[in-house]
Amino acid sequence: RVASINASGHKYGMAPLGVGWALWRDKSALPEDLVFHVDYLGGDMPTLALNFSRPGGQVVSQYFTFLRLGREGYRQVYQACADTAQHLARQVAEMGPFTLLYDGAGALPAVSYTLTDPASTSWSLYDLSDLLRMRGWQVPSYPLPPNRQETVIQRVLVRHGVDRDEIELLADDMRRAIKHLDEGRPHDADRAAFHH
Repeated sequence: RVASINASGHKYGMAPLGVGWALWRDKSALPEDLVFHVDYLGGDMPTLALNFSRPGGQVVSQYFTFLRLGREGYRQVYQACADTAQHLARQVAEMGPFTLLYDGAGALPAVSYTLTDPASTSWSLYDLSDLLRMRGWQVPSYPLPPNRQETVIQRVLVRHGVDRDEIELLADDMRRAIKHLDEGRPHDADRAAFHH
């Protein structure tokens, strides 16, 4: 029943921001209003270009990376990212107050977790995000979608260039922040998430 799939190349394609793809199962699944007919090359030429008049440098960069690394190169890069994410997941699991929701062992090199028992903790994941931000980390905390909005999670995405040493620094900063919070920073239940 899937008619189309889109992906953002800048997330795990090692492409500059703005690169993405959209694929349709077949021509009948492609909405006709996305196809433009141009005739400046001497005849009718249907074209699909969702570039919104942006420059094409990001696409060229992505294509170069595809050619340079190939399938095996991409696999090696993201296997290293997945291994690093799983290493962080083990660190998070050992910290105590968290329940892992995703440990990086699937399709994405990421880790997500929630507080095991938020009611018995004097601090929230928003408080933890604040302290981590003071150390230079951007670890988002946010509620799940409707019907699960009472569950707040954090997630860490491991991209190319983030190695074990950097993940160890994050884990150490998390431990220090948790210790600081456990020592008495009050929990503010009405606190909103960080906004850019």
